[in-house]
Amino acid sequence: MYIEKVPNRNSPPAILLRESWREGGKVCKRTVANLTHWDPHIVEGLRQMLKGKKLVPLEVFRIERSLPHGAVQAVLHMLRKIGLEDLLDPRKCRERDLVVGMIAERLLHPASKLAVIRNWHTTTLAQEMGVEQADEDELYEALDWLLRRQEKIERKLARRHLVEGGRALYDVSSSYYEGSHCPLAKFGYNRDGKKGKPIIVYGVLADERGCPVSVRVYPGNTGDPSTVPDQVEKIRESYGLSRVVLVGDRGMLTQTQIEKLKEHPGLGWISTLKSSAIRALVNQGAIQMSLFDETNLAEIASPDYPGERLVVCYNPLLADERGHKREDLLQSSEDLLERIEQEVLRRRRTPLSAEKIGLKVGKVLNRYKVGKHFARRIEEGRFEWNRNEESIREEAGLDGIYVIRTSQPKEELSPEDAVRDYKKLSQVERAFRCLKGEDLHIRPIFHRTDPRVRAHIFLCLLAYYVEWHLRRAWAPLLFADEELEGERATRDPLRPAEPSASARRKKSLRRTEDGLPVHSFRSLLNDLSTLSRNTCRFGEHPDTPNLFLLTDPTPLQSKALQLLHAYPVRRL
Repeated sequence: MYIEKVPNRNSPPAILLRESWREGGKVCKRTVANLTHWDPHIVEGLRQMLKGKKLVPLEVFRIERSLPHGAVQAVLHMLRKIGLEDLLDPRKCRERDLVVGMIAERLLHPASKLAVIRNWHTTTLAQEMGVEQADEDELYEALDWLLRRQEKIERKLARRHLVEGGRALYDVSSSYYEGSHCPLAKFGYNRDGKKGKPIIVYGVLADERGCPVSVRVYPGNTGDPSTVPDQVEKIRESYGLSRVVLVGDRGMLTQTQIEKLKEHPGLGWISTLKSSAIRALVNQGAIQMSLFDETNLAEIASPDYPGERLVVCYNPLLADERGHKREDLLQSSEDLLERIEQEVLRRRRTPLSAEKIGLKVGKVLNRYKVGKHFARRIEEGRFEWNRNEESIREEAGLDGIYVIRTSQPKEELSPEDAVRDYKKLSQVERAFRCLKGEDLHIRPIFHRTDPRVRAHIFLCLLAYYVEWHLRRAWAPLLFADEELEGERATRDPLRPAEPSASARRKKSLRRTEDGLPVHSFRSLLNDLSTLSRNTCRFGEHPDTPNLFLLTDPTPLQSKALQLLHAYPVRRL
């Protein structure tokens, strides 16, 4: 006997119970019963019985727990595919499992170490890593273990990603600190905008694609340029590289630091000049607007920069943008200065002192950083001001102009490639956005001791290392331009970056070429988390063995996992 679905023209199909037999080589069949009006689940149960399967009453089957598993599976798969476990320690040990668990949890649910213990039991991560019984003290001990191995791990990463004669991107950022007991927490330039909070400074070294290689932590009052010698020593001594081109911004690779780089003939640099240095070149006549009559890029030489090449760039769109921005800042400052002037005029009975007026004016001019463009006269009960048009014209003459400085000879680096290589620093800035944003939450920092802070920041860097590879593998499913990396090597380095046709299509339709929804990195992880592992049990007896069942993946989840399997990895 078998069940057959028979089409019924414009009516719903008929569900028939039939039997068949052969007579003289001919197949005969007859209908035993019409099951069209039966409940579908009863029909399916009868179908399974006719196939010889044993059925269990639904009341006996129970799902005891359902834990998110898809995101855990994806993160651990990529983590192992890029060989991060071997980077930490080739031998399996408890500390390695705990560190891997913390790295994965930092991607899944970034939080404090105490919250890690609670959060990784809300997914299958603790089961996968065998750390169900771990407590926060074990995590702190694992952090200490990780810090002791940091230099060895970074050397392995450098061998994988840095090469002789290649580029090394370097930039510095900071994160605010909650508390006052850590010796690294000092008051300095707070990039997070948290007033009254001490900060901790850290510098990230990456390869030319922006893949992180190492991180070093400094007290919060450390200036950016003073961190460069550490990177030079690390590249030469720890990584054993004698020929590397260091790419850094003008606040990092100052003239003092470049003079130190010159002491190592194999080390080159790519950076930019500060506005004061550009103005000096303009005053000397080395830079003239006639250079840009036919092209927006020109190479010059100056005796002030012996042994260096200077690539002068002019971007008219950037010039317009800076001009509009300066005018907006000037107008906003004028509105506030006008208020102060009116307040001074109203105070006839008790005039404002020159000191109080100066404090008020100082706050306004420091607010928008355009004080140099205003002339002012402050006396007891008197305040006058006006724009310094000469200063404004002088600054406007440099709008849209920037100068790349490099030690690399022309036969090794064209002017266009010098500009392209400098703009690769945006890849390190993206790393800081991921570290400090919702992806990894490196801040606020709560650890009290110097070693724990260093270990925490290194752990976050390793988590970003995994995320960097995940983003590249999942590029077809993300709001990412898959053609961007290839176009960077050929497009006009001075023109604003324009998305490719495929990227514009993804952004407008919110769909991939396969018709799947396009996601951000975080929303894709959240979607994968709905792929659950269910703990099931048959019967009421506690000794009955459990059965683990995974929910069926959606087309999006299947595609995401397939991309991970197909992703090529550079091995040691």
